[in-house]
Amino acid sequence: MILLCCAVEAELAFWRPRDGVDLLVTGVGPVEAASAVAAALAAGKYRLVVNAGIAGAFDGAATIGDGVVVSEERMELRLESGETFSLPRGERTVETAPSDATLVARLQSAGFAALRGVTVSRVTSSEATAQRLAQLGAQVESMEGFAALRAAQRAGIAAIEVRGISNRCGARESSGWDFAAGIAGLQNVTAALLEICTL
Repeated sequence: MILLCCAVEAELAFWRPRDGVDLLVTGVGPVEAASAVAAALAAGKYRLVVNAGIAGAFDGAATIGDGVVVSEERMELRLESGETFSLPRGERTVETAPSDATLVARLQSAGFAALRGVTVSRVTSSEATAQRLAQLGAQVESMEGFAALRAAQRAGIAAIEVRGISNRCGARESSGWDFAAGIAGLQNVTAALLEICTL
C-alpha cells in the first residue's frame, strides 16, 4: 500500500481513488504533517509514503507550473545566528530527511527536476528571508516536506516528496502566486510517480 498525503484537500482535488493507494489529508504545517503521517504508519500496512503538494521556488530553481521531485528536505533546527546549538551528551538535531533515491532518479529520467527543499513554519514573504534560505541551498519551500519524510524515515518506510510550483519565494506582491498552475504541475509529477510505482 502507498500512503499519499497532502496538507489540504484542494492540493489533490484531481485525485481519483485507486486500489493500493490511501489518501491522507494531514493539515498544514510540520507538526500536523508529522503527527498525521506517524499515526497512519502505526497501522503498519504501507510500503511507501508520498508527500504531495504545492510549493514555492527560489529564484532560478523552477518555473511556476513545474512539477518537481524533492531529493532532500531540510528544516532549520539551530540558533538564529545559523550555528548549531549544544545538546547534552553530544546529542545532535536531525535537520535533513531524504526522498527515496531510486524513485528520485526515475523521476529525473522522466524529465522532472530534482531539487532541494526547506520546510518552514511560516511562508517566506520577504526578499531577505528568501535570500537567506537560498544561501542554505534551498530551491523549493514547503511547510510539511521534512516532517512527512522524517516520520517515514523513523518508521523505516520509503518516502518521496513531489511538488507543483505555485509561486516564487520572496515578497508576496511579486510572487506570481498561481494555485491552479501549481496544481497542474503537481498532477503531472504525481501521475508519473504512481505510474513508476505500479509498474
